[in-house]
Amino acid sequence: MILDISDDKLYIKELSANLKPRHRSQLNDWGFKKKGDDEGLYLDDEVESTFPKVIRYFEKVKLDFDLSETSQELLEKLTETGGRFQELREKGRKLKDGQFDQTDFAEHLAFLESNVPRRLKGHQLKASYHLWLTENGANFSVPGAGKTTVILSVYERLRMEGKVNALFVVGPPACFGPWKHEFETVLGREVNYKILAGGDRGQRKGEYFKQENIAELYLTTFQTLLKDHKEAATFLNGKKTNAMLVIDEAHYIKQVNGNWANAVLNIARHAKYRSVLTGTPIPKSYTDLYNLFDFLWLDNSPIGSSEKAKLRIMEEKQDYQGAGEILEPTIGPLFYRVRKVELGLAKQVFNDPELIQMNTYERKIYDAIVKKIREYATEDYLKNIDLVERLRRGRMIRLRQCLSYVKLLATAIEEYDEDLIKDDSDLRYVITYYDENEVPGKLTRLFKLIERFQKLGEKVVIWAHFIGTIKLIEQHLKKTGYYCKKIIGQTPVERTAIDDEETREKIRNEFVDPNSGLDILIANPAACAESISLHKTCFNAVYYDLSYNCAQFLQSLDRIHRVGGSEEQEAYYHFLQYENTLEPEILANLESKAQRMYDIIEGDYNIYSLDMFEGNDELDVYKQLFLHCK
Repeated sequence: MILDISDDKLYIKELSANLKPRHRSQLNDWGFKKKGDDEGLYLDDEVESTFPKVIRYFEKVKLDFDLSETSQELLEKLTETGGRFQELREKGRKLKDGQFDQTDFAEHLAFLESNVPRRLKGHQLKASYHLWLTENGANFSVPGAGKTTVILSVYERLRMEGKVNALFVVGPPACFGPWKHEFETVLGREVNYKILAGGDRGQRKGEYFKQENIAELYLTTFQTLLKDHKEAATFLNGKKTNAMLVIDEAHYIKQVNGNWANAVLNIARHAKYRSVLTGTPIPKSYTDLYNLFDFLWLDNSPIGSSEKAKLRIMEEKQDYQGAGEILEPTIGPLFYRVRKVELGLAKQVFNDPELIQMNTYERKIYDAIVKKIREYATEDYLKNIDLVERLRRGRMIRLRQCLSYVKLLATAIEEYDEDLIKDDSDLRYVITYYDENEVPGKLTRLFKLIERFQKLGEKVVIWAHFIGTIKLIEQHLKKTGYYCKKIIGQTPVERTAIDDEETREKIRNEFVDPNSGLDILIANPAACAESISLHKTCFNAVYYDLSYNCAQFLQSLDRIHRVGGSEEQEAYYHFLQYENTLEPEILANLESKAQRMYDIIEGDYNIYSLDMFEGNDELDVYKQLFLHCK
């Protein structure tokens, strides 16, 4: 048989009679197709990564083959690349073992001192040098560690050495503002940037094919890249483009064969340097790591098929130590990670919850809803399990709505149409005209807190999960004469993402400006908990209500507790809770999950989920509250 490379395809010609069905099955798994009845096989996708696998397989099963001139050239190229990969991985290992070249490290520090206006923290200096050594690296440091600063410091050295001339960032829309701001703050110069996301696709194409006066910073979303990956590859492959490609919040591409992941992998080969950033590298499975390192090292995937098979077994056994022994020599040298305890931040001060008595109508409605749910719970056995789970989740949302703003009970909940007050016209009337009869007890207590912050001249962010509640708070604050703004909504859809994000960015910028007069920000964690920083001027957070989502809770905590402002300044957290309700249990649940998570992520290779038991907790609490009544 002959292995040949032609027209960007890999051909297997003159098939051997010894090519058994099991051999053909393996080739089929790799994507080989028939060229004709007797003309051999060909592969037109992932040629460079599959080619060495075919060679190793043929050698293993003792199938004779020859290489054409073009395939021999590719093998030599891949061999050279593989040698380079091993060299860089060894440098990363030595650095993490403390055996690095001190003179070379001093040169890197001297460059940063002379050319990067922002003074990097100790852990950032080490992370910067690690990325410089490994060239294509991952930073898995916790949120708030300054991963963007590290990338920019290395980019600047590569730029000044003539190796790159552009930074191409793929991430959620919320990261755009921080990248622009950090670029100018870290490097001390204005940046010529282009947003390649949203808007008209035809207009975007003009930027992809531009080869003169290219910008220095390009920002796009995973959604847009899915549509534009061919044009993005053309841009990155341009003769005058030498780009450093960065995937921010890289946990979004963890799904193997996912659309976003495939779009990112399709453009990876055309970048000069590559990096991934995420504080959650292994959210739920070791497979979450595969795309990250395949992106970084396309032709030398550090986690091979044998390692993947072993990891699958280790994961089933929950043998994290055994998994670590597999992963440490393979990917350990290729990533850098800073834990929360290493940041040297001032402590987080969690004040005891402020317990508040419900007002008359609030208590009447809450107790009535609890009673009605107990009655309905006794009939659930008559329904199928899927319907029962939907009903139970919906009922828990209704309870949380009561604890936030009882008028929310008049709103619809997706996939839940149960009417808990259908037989109680008095209760329906109270809910409909609630605002005309009383002000929520929490709102009154919130105003006392805000009055105190105002007297002290301190900013505060108020977290609430329901948009109706946020609008209620905003309405009452403005009526009282307070200047406030809100950030609400889920992750924007593609056609409105950029406009929405620019609006949010303006609000954030005004809020963090110490002289703006905007001292009160109201936000829900779904819209404002990721990729933003409030810590330089805001040190107070008030939690008006809570959900069971541990991911959003932890991210919201970090908005006011981060590197570059929290080293000396403590962060203060305040919780408003109604007495004799579900709220203390929700907070206790979040605190327990958060502590377990912090304990788990101290190890580099433990599996953890930032949505730990999300949803199941609600069902467990539901059972404790209502199913004992049978």
